[in-house]
Amino acid sequence: MAELKFYGTRSTWRDVADAARTTINKEAGNGEPSSAWKKRILLAEHSPIRQLVFRWKWVGLKSWVSVHLVRHKFGIDHFVSTQRSDRTGVDRNASRQDAPVTHECIANAQAIMNISRKRLCNQASPETREAWKQLIAAIAVENPELAACCVPECVYRGFCPEFKCCGFANGPHFQQAVEAYRSGAKEN
Repeated sequence: MAELKFYGTRSTWRDVADAARTTINKEAGNGEPSSAWKKRILLAEHSPIRQLVFRWKWVGLKSWVSVHLVRHKFGIDHFVSTQRSDRTGVDRNASRQDAPVTHECIANAQAIMNISRKRLCNQASPETREAWKQLIAAIAVENPELAACCVPECVYRGFCPEFKCCGFANGPHFQQAVEAYRSGAKEN
């Protein structure tokens, strides 16, 4: 398993709240927004959530897992260690697909939620899902509202859109997961 180095958020919820206030022609406020407000704006996916930016790095991530993650391109930047022969001294053509790489990212809250829909799905490879779960667990320490909004596609939509369903959407825990995800959506 790759080691995750989580560097945390590069912005604050105050930045998100101030951007939201700007969109409704109000002056910047004071203090930290409530947990309920954070969850509501995340569930609404309003543009100010893109102000919340995180940075992290996986060290020793399998190259093919990195390839899965680098396919995500909106709201996220990827920096992956090279496998070029002239830089590493190792013949690139001799490298295995599971050769370890360092994969660093900077991404906003919207991107993290979007990527979660695909990478937390049971149809994602177990190794890729585990790497993403590692990140969400690190985010949860300081931003539990964001972590709670990082769910697989079936929970987000309320049904499984995959060509081959894993069966979770038809199981006993699915409705509980949907209700937990939606909790806070109607709070004032």
